[in-house]
Amino acid sequence: MGLLLRLAGPLQSWGEHSVFGHRDTLRFPTRSGLIGIFAAAEGRPRGTPLDDYDSLRLTIRIDRPGIIMRDYHTIGGGYPRELTVPTAEGKRRQPGSETILTHRYYCSDAVFVVAVEGPSERTDAIARALESPYWPVYLGRRSCPPDQPLLLNGDVDDPVVHLLTRVPVARRPPRPDTPYELDFVTEGSRGDAESVAELTDVPQTFSRLERKFRTRTVSIAPRPVPAELWSKATNAYHDALIEYIQEAR
Repeated sequence: MGLLLRLAGPLQSWGEHSVFGHRDTLRFPTRSGLIGIFAAAEGRPRGTPLDDYDSLRLTIRIDRPGIIMRDYHTIGGGYPRELTVPTAEGKRRQPGSETILTHRYYCSDAVFVVAVEGPSERTDAIARALESPYWPVYLGRRSCPPDQPLLLNGDVDDPVVHLLTRVPVARRPPRPDTPYELDFVTEGSRGDAESVAELTDVPQTFSRLERKFRTRTVSIAPRPVPAELWSKATNAYHDALIEYIQEAR
């Protein structure tokens, strides 16, 4: 059993090893980012145990990978010294060093569809929460709200089969000499994978003071998707998406 999510919006950011002034993003949603969406929707405070999310299996279909963009971000420049951002010791910064610089990366115009599999009591609870989230959900950062619909189908016998055969594709058909394929991100190591990576994105706690993550292995491989799921125009895609959602209810 499981559910299907559509992650789309002007910007998304799925950091995996962000530190200080460098906030990276992967080219697909992280497990920690998705668990963060579920936890926010269910109203879990920071520091709440996340063990009951361990049973969830995630498969991501990359409809549109988007374009990686960098936001050159400055904080605290041009102010009198007493108004600049304080240091960790509570002191004011010296002239010439008062401006804090960060490089923040985003996926622009990306669309992903995520199959979430697991025990029915967990996926049912998550689906209900996503229909009426306790806290707002974001695509990796608070500056990245999701487009609607977010929840495509909250009760699916085999959501991965739906990814492969039923969910409309947010992408124009490929050229005549190009196969109808999309990249899929699956957990674990697959023999047919074009790439395999180890990510530190399995959250143990979202506590502000001691965030902890475990590692996992993911595989990325192209898989065929039926030609009838691809749309030549945006309106046709939206119509197909609405039809799929209505059939699921």
